[in-house]
Amino acid sequence: MTLVSDPSLSGQAAKFLTTFTNAGGELYSVTYGNDTDSKNFLYDAHVWIAAGSTLSNLEMDNNQVMRNGDTVIYAFQCSGYSNTWEFSANIGTPTSPQVKWMKSAAPCNPSKWTRDVWHHIQISTSRDDSGNVTYHSVWFDGVESPINQKVNSDFSLGWALGALVANFQVDGLGTSGSSMLYLDHFTMYRW
Repeated sequence: MTLVSDPSLSGQAAKFLTTFTNAGGELYSVTYGNDTDSKNFLYDAHVWIAAGSTLSNLEMDNNQVMRNGDTVIYAFQCSGYSNTWEFSANIGTPTSPQVKWMKSAAPCNPSKWTRDVWHHIQISTSRDDSGNVTYHSVWFDGVESPINQKVNSDFSLGWALGALVANFQVDGLGTSGSSMLYLDHFTMYRW
């Protein structure tokens, strides 16, 4: 990852060059704070996919360690496999987790996003004290798609109390290839 001035909206965008084999992906993450108490989050970002990029999924996550020491994972992706926005759930237990991607009714496929333009994505989530996450809505270029699904997403991972980590993951498509994405005006709102 590097910072570039073109293309950018703010004058400095993060550039992600990802190469892959066998549909592999790359996870980029940043620790952005320490907060055990916030229960509402808005992932807000502008994404540019360069022409010629090959990708299957674009994942945008948030992680938070609660007061009880468990981690809530707010995982959300635009899936080229299901052609929907998907969210993850822990269908196991916090100490013996089983992660499952759940399909929403909202269509999405990053391979079909217009290339070489900025797209604005906003993901609204909330949680309770038991680690149940409600995925409220996703906005793509100003158009809202309600999700309105509540799932358990509580994990006993042993991470530092209050840790807040945002992720941006690019997954490849096919046996090999590459993608170039840019991220700008990335903000995590919480309250």
